Amino acid sequence: MKPVLALLLTKLVAISLWAQVENTPRNHSASAGAGKLFGRIVDAKNNKGIDAASVQLFLKKDGQLAGGMLTKPNGDFDISNISTTDTFKLVATAIGYAKQEIIIAFDRSANRNATAEKDLGNIKLTAESQYLGSVTVVAQKPALQMGIDRKTFDVEKNLSSAGGTGIDVMRNIPSVTVDVDGNVLLRNNSPQIFVDGRPTILTLDQIPADNIERVELITNPSAKFDAASTGGIINVVLKKNKKLGLNGLVSAGGGSPDIYNGNLALNLRQGKFNFFVNGNFNHAGGRAKSETYRQNKENGNIENYFNQFAFTDRKRQFYSIRFGMDYFLDNRNTFTLTQNFGGGRFTNNEDQHQEYYDINYVPEHYGFRTTDGKSTNERSSTQLLFKHNFVEAGKSISADVNYNHGSNNDNTSILNTYAYPDGSVYSPDSRVHNTGTGSNDQVTIQVDYVDPHGEDGKLETGIRTYINDYTSTFNAFSINNASEIKLPLSNNYKYREIVNAAYATYTGKLWGIGYQAGLRAEHSKFDGELVDSARKFGYKLPQQFKNLFDGLFPSLFLSKTIGEGQEIQLNYSRRIRRPDFWQMNPFVDINDPLNIRQGNPALRPEFTNSFEFNYNKTYNSGNFLGVIYFRNTQGDITRYSDTITTAQYQQLHNAAIDPSAILNTFVNAQYQNRWGSELTLQQKVGQQFDITPTVDLQYKKVKSNINNTDLSNEGFNWEAKLILNYRVAARSGLLNKWSFQATGGYESPEVIPQGKRKEMYGIDFGLRKEFLKNKATFTFNINDVFNSRKRGTINDTENFYQDSYRRWDVRSFRATFTYKFGKTDFQLFKRNNGNGNQNENMDRD
Repeated sequence: MKPVLALLLTKLVAISLWAQVENTPRNHSASAGAGKLFGRIVDAKNNKGIDAASVQLFLKKDGQLAGGMLTKPNGDFDISNISTTDTFKLVATAIGYAKQEIIIAFDRSANRNATAEKDLGNIKLTAESQYLGSVTVVAQKPALQMGIDRKTFDVEKNLSSAGGTGIDVMRNIPSVTVDVDGNVLLRNNSPQIFVDGRPTILTLDQIPADNIERVELITNPSAKFDAASTGGIINVVLKKNKKLGLNGLVSAGGGSPDIYNGNLALNLRQGKFNFFVNGNFNHAGGRAKSETYRQNKENGNIENYFNQFAFTDRKRQFYSIRFGMDYFLDNRNTFTLTQNFGGGRFTNNEDQHQEYYDINYVPEHYGFRTTDGKSTNERSSTQLLFKHNFVEAGKSISADVNYNHGSNNDNTSILNTYAYPDGSVYSPDSRVHNTGTGSNDQVTIQVDYVDPHGEDGKLETGIRTYINDYTSTFNAFSINNASEIKLPLSNNYKYREIVNAAYATYTGKLWGIGYQAGLRAEHSKFDGELVDSARKFGYKLPQQFKNLFDGLFPSLFLSKTIGEGQEIQLNYSRRIRRPDFWQMNPFVDINDPLNIRQGNPALRPEFTNSFEFNYNKTYNSGNFLGVIYFRNTQGDITRYSDTITTAQYQQLHNAAIDPSAILNTFVNAQYQNRWGSELTLQQKVGQQFDITPTVDLQYKKVKSNINNTDLSNEGFNWEAKLILNYRVAARSGLLNKWSFQATGGYESPEVIPQGKRKEMYGIDFGLRKEFLKNKATFTFNINDVFNSRKRGTINDTENFYQDSYRRWDVRSFRATFTYKFGKTDFQLFKRNNGNGNQNENMDRD
């Protein structure tokens, strides 16, 4: 930890010195007549500042752009280094407001060699509405905003996820799917999950949907982003209000099965401080079913049959509190401190019914297995951010430190009983007791620098250090006649992962073609150890100088406007996917005695070369994005299944593992090629209805040979998602301000090395009513309307054929009430009239 603190101290001292040099008074004689304009853009109706309004300054004589910016959260803006001898036209615009234009001139009798400042006061924008018959339509941002490099999804407009978790949000986003274990996939790949642009220890089901402002999808990240993002990046941006005064939101909800939730968010903005706090509680239950049908084979011939039916009562309980503050030291320096505490309580009570048949499908014996599992986890996250904006527009340097800590405890009791068809005892009962603990610490230190070069150029560079320490202890005991025998599958495991990185990208324009070229260099090291056996494993990249390319990750983006509202882009990036803890941990999961799971410590990272061609067209009533992509992955990490060996069965015999159990693990294939095309349309139909269909077509080829067994496979698959939104905007009446949303998704069968995944589909529905002058909303949603969302797999090998499915959730109903409140003139700290000039300059009413 000492090297980390030393590195942090060095970086902060360097930044502090840089900021001091930048803020040192300058000799203005070199820029005679330098002027500054400042003011605030406000709503004409309530005088509240408008965030992210566009302010542009043009020379009146020839219309040339002289400066501009987006307003701060309280509506403030300032434009510096402009001539005091010219006359200007200021144009202020914001979504949903009418444009405002002002002619500006400085006092020309003032000293020309002095810096002149002009306060424009409050510039008021009027809300722009239009009437269509008896319907009032006010401009709104669409739920999905599509760009060439990313898609941004507005979670507030996602009615189906209100009162739920981040998993519910992901199910209703184009291009994103959720598998049976709650893992999120982006174009059938595992993306890297960020929260507010930084790595997180939280899982998506631990993040309340009501805390999420928007979700950003980056399918082919540039060199600026972490190289371990082969499957793209999903960035979850949490809500943090910065409006003046005191603002808050409270919500409560409930539903079935066994669902209830509550949320409280408060924000106070006064002077140089912005305080925020958020607390959330979420509880959900459900009884899910899974089925397995297997044929056990010898040399390809069926020997016997096995069926299994399981019912699992799952209860999940999450809680979190997040608080922090922004400190605006001055117009150019901001500190932000954020702290998050959270945790979860989970119970899983499962009943398994097992049927064993001979070759003639005559029952031989039956099994019954009960599992009582309880687990808890605690999570905390601390982030300190500093940002300095230079005098030059767009030039900035930022530094941040993130520390994440997590711990978990698991306790499971398993009872196995067996009987002949006549009810007599087939074999003695078997009892297993499992306990486990784990601890995880992550530190990320990052510095980023942005330097614009003219109108089209920009240099971005930065450095990053990531350290991840993990320890895990798992003990399994066979209980017979009140005595415990420790099983071989127990393990004590720990690892440390370190990734040091530096990047540089340059954005420019040449011959009408925009480009961004970048290079990221990473040095990574993974040291794992099985403490009980002193067995060590891991990797280091690059291994030595001749393997230097293993640590280099270039990217190139080319774009060109080909017509009004039309743009094309071609991009390339090289990425790495490092195996995660569960894929490498040799821990054996025996919750299902016929389908056990184990990690592979010998896994190596995979490398992906990714190419994309994008076409984006924006028109009056919508937007279309077409993508063609190709990915070549060397050393593809993939699942591998086989029946357990005699030696493995003998080791696990006391754990009540079946002799024909299947061991599921992970291996490195030779390569995987994936060709695909993704088509997304966002179309408005009239003023109240919009439709967003997405189709992703893929052809995948896997080349793999494990233990002299050819596992190669190839095939075509596709996914589709359709989002329908309808908003009633009558001028009055019972139906006024009702919104309706329906989301449907379908995933076709997909090839895997030893078989295929079966199709999956589901529909979600939500409705919302706004009332009390839009301060209150009532939301009702149904997730998985037809209770059809389940993940099935078919495995077909020389040793077995298995058709199975599992479920993550069941159909649920939820109603949520939300109320927003605020007071713009609320003051926690009273101003000192004698010394309040600086605050008054920042908070003019």
